[in-house]
Amino acid sequence: MDARALETLRTVRSQGGVTAAARVLHLTPSAVSQQVAQLERQVGAALTERVGRGLRLTAAGEALADAAVDVAVALERARAAVEVLRDEPTGTVRVSAFASGAQLLLPGLLERAAHLPGVVVECSDDDVALDAFVALTDEIDVVVAHRPDEPATTAAGWGGGVVVRPLLREPLDVAVAPGHPLAGAPHVAPHELVDQDWIAVREGFPVATVLAAVGERAGASVRVRHRINDFHVAAALVGAGHGISLLPRWTFGADPRVRLVPLADVRAGRYVDALVRPDKAERLVVRRVLDELEALAREITG
Repeated sequence: MDARALETLRTVRSQGGVTAAARVLHLTPSAVSQQVAQLERQVGAALTERVGRGLRLTAAGEALADAAVDVAVALERARAAVEVLRDEPTGTVRVSAFASGAQLLLPGLLERAAHLPGVVVECSDDDVALDAFVALTDEIDVVVAHRPDEPATTAAGWGGGVVVRPLLREPLDVAVAPGHPLAGAPHVAPHELVDQDWIAVREGFPVATVLAAVGERAGASVRVRHRINDFHVAAALVGAGHGISLLPRWTFGADPRVRLVPLADVRAGRYVDALVRPDKAERLVVRRVLDELEALAREITG
């Protein structure tokens, strides 16, 4: 079997369809379909099936996609076996992070990477919903993702398709304008916040679950006036007196536009993880970048 065709099938599964897989693989949808058809002829079984307007893998397709992961890992492990014989591993590592995570981590990562001979780090920002981070690992070597600070949401929740390197837990504080009555408080309770105008992220993003917990604890729905995902825009609105928000402590603690007040009686935080496909995790340069990310996270959290 052709390793490229196996990779194509694996990407069809992770991306949820032929068109999305074609975009990631830089192929035409027709080329993707042809490679899947080639595998079907080789194994003598249908690998995909139509479900409504969508496409999903059959049981045979799932089994072969799982095997494709093993093949990709074995190939990268073989390359790493040769790479380790060099004085220094070399290569380019693409790193993506959600916007505020990029602000917190990428400057320090690039500073550290500058001292890694032969390693080039290329960065991008991708702020996506929680369920879309894993799919990014098809295109990006290291995806910095965030998840809610909830007992039911653990690092294992990303699924077995990726290697997870937990980086840090960042507290989320209530952001108010410097002249707000709560600006000097040591902490604030949920019942003190339900009559405030809120600037909140869109549903489906980790911070939204904290705001929902505030309302649940207070026994009343919070009043959301604005839906803003860009924390810098939210901080500007808060500073101008147009509402309050939740902002990450280490990322915005020194922002002069806002004052951050710890939230009492609610688990208010987010976990930040690095996600990597198992085959890419075998690359020595990727491992070095992950090690630097972990060291940086330890430095930030003290």
